Amino acid sequence: MQPSIVGWAHTPFGKHDAETVESLITRVTHEALDHAGIGAGDVDEIVLGHFNAGFSPQDFTASLVLQADDGFRFKPATRVENACATGSAAVHQALKTIEAKQARVVLVVGVEQMTRTPSAEIGRNLLRASYLAEEGETEGGFAGVFGKIAQSYFQRHGDQSDALAMIAAKNHRNGVDNPYAQMRKDLGFDFCRAESAKNPFVAGPLKRTDCSLVSDGAAALVIAESETAATMNRAVTFRSRAHAQDFLPLSRRDILRFEGCTVAWQRALEAAGIGLDDLSFVETHDCFTIAELIEYEAMGLTPEGQGARAIKEGWTEKGGRLPVNPSGGLKSKGHPVGATGVSMHVLSAMQLCGEAGGIQVEGAELAGIFNMGGAAVANYVSVLERVR
Repeated sequence: MQPSIVGWAHTPFGKHDAETVESLITRVTHEALDHAGIGAGDVDEIVLGHFNAGFSPQDFTASLVLQADDGFRFKPATRVENACATGSAAVHQALKTIEAKQARVVLVVGVEQMTRTPSAEIGRNLLRASYLAEEGETEGGFAGVFGKIAQSYFQRHGDQSDALAMIAAKNHRNGVDNPYAQMRKDLGFDFCRAESAKNPFVAGPLKRTDCSLVSDGAAALVIAESETAATMNRAVTFRSRAHAQDFLPLSRRDILRFEGCTVAWQRALEAAGIGLDDLSFVETHDCFTIAELIEYEAMGLTPEGQGARAIKEGWTEKGGRLPVNPSGGLKSKGHPVGATGVSMHVLSAMQLCGEAGGIQVEGAELAGIFNMGGAAVANYVSVLERVR
């Protein structure tokens, strides 16, 4: 049996002026250990996902987890970073450690505090997830990169403004019932579709409602090997996982195809022995609405250039053929970079345990997670299944 998630914690995402990176870390660490019913002494290793890239002056953060409990002293602790997929990189590192029999129980924490940073610096920090030698002067920063992707997609496949607005409206509608979401407001299609003073164009055809939110927050997981997990109150196992890294420069690939995403999904589904239609829902990386649209195609939900069908025909709605982002996604929930991938795993585990409250997908049995770093550079897929 594969390693299993046996406990978790999640702060609300948003603007947390009274918090620090350290306080967010210690908060979710305490809550995750309590949820798993274990103490710090039961943890063999710690993996921290923290992108930073200038957001926090404290740039040596792995040992901040030790601030939560003296019982962590002298345990291995490592910070992992892979741009916007940092959280999933930390999760996958924990799995490798357990499978290598170097640990029985690993604590994974993802964290970011972004809102204290001035807006201009936020854009520069996020652009560091691009290839600066060629893309470093992109107007609009990281949003500008995806604005160019959206513009190129429109040129190749036609204007998809309606589809993007429908994706934004879906995710905001889903996020209303997510207590961890930064924006719990149903904005509606009309607001998301129309340019206005409250919804201006940001980059290319992307409006403000097409862009994920700048956020503070943290999430944590306790992951255990199978024999230990069998003694716990709950266990959500990794049926499979995959990681595919692509070239960093956009110039070296067809950016409208998200080929690394496709490869990661194919590997994970093959390893799990299932097809896409076997999944109960997917949490996918909607840093921008155009990303979710292209991911429909990359995961194999629709042929290339036909992603709009999935949203226009209701396939990805909460009650549709394959619900996508029932949590509200990054669009509604927020995107504290280092915490995002861990958050996706927490919320998926909650779904599989029937503990997701208002965002619960009825009868959820298998979860698919796609977390992306950069513009489809770091591509991580996990398939989760509840075993107890």
